[in-house]
Amino acid sequence: MPLWKVLLLNLYYHASGPARAWTYRRLLARNRVPAIILYWHRIDDDCANPWTTSREVFSRQIYWLQKRFQFVSLEEVQRRVRSGGNREPCVSVTFDDGYADNCRHAIPLLVKERIPCTYFVTVQNILEGQAFAHDRKQGRSIPPNTVEELRAMAASGVEIGSHAFTHANLGAIADPRQLRREVVETKAELENMVGRTVRYFAFPYGLRANLSRTVFEMAKASGYAGVCSAYGGFNFPNDDAFHLQRISADGSVIRMKNWVTLDPRKMRVPRFSYSQSSSSTSADDGAEVSTFDNYSPGAPAKLNADG
Repeated sequence: MPLWKVLLLNLYYHASGPARAWTYRRLLARNRVPAIILYWHRIDDDCANPWTTSREVFSRQIYWLQKRFQFVSLEEVQRRVRSGGNREPCVSVTFDDGYADNCRHAIPLLVKERIPCTYFVTVQNILEGQAFAHDRKQGRSIPPNTVEELRAMAASGVEIGSHAFTHANLGAIADPRQLRREVVETKAELENMVGRTVRYFAFPYGLRANLSRTVFEMAKASGYAGVCSAYGGFNFPNDDAFHLQRISADGSVIRMKNWVTLDPRKMRVPRFSYSQSSSSTSADDGAEVSTFDNYSPGAPAKLNADG
């Protein structure tokens, strides 16, 4: 991120502090503090792609969060959402894709600090040992995790989740057989690989155009406990606990700090509604508006200049 942008975001962060504090007090008084889910992709120092975060930045992010939030699992996020009330600021850590480099710094740090983590992997790349398509398009051959690494992570307490079979844009697929392969059959395949129940699914790319009502219904029917999107948004008490909204933390400390401290720009995002019975957060509850496009590998979007 350019220095001028870092300086502007820092200025914005401090200038909007009073508004953030007022919003937090209002939500606290109403017992409606949101649960926040962050996602990263790859932690390494080579800047191999736009969704790689350096080790130093990731460590700073984690230790900054550790002083201000409770780290919780996705299961705990769901419990708080379903309970109808929450007074404790909390963050859940997730990763997408399944890069082998994460085993050198990110995962050991989380395990050492006893921080819950859900690690979503694209199964075909794990099985075939092939670099992700969005990296190959950039001329990069970055290795994915191995089955042995996933088993070791699971044994250390990391929850392994499904990120589909081929990292496809599921919002563009109508064939139910293909969707079943990406979502349902992959669940069983991944469970056999790691020897544990796979409880969570994360949409590849995860923006609104990449979501599918059929996939939500298929995931629920096949036994997933929850499904994650990635278009940004908080999870308020009494929201739909099956659909978990996540915010990107890739690449920048100040950008993440802005997002997680109830950024006024991001407080009114309408939820993606996948069925008539799914609930949506009202504007009065302070739901986040997607004033930016969360960067996801290969997604048909890019970050706006506002960070």
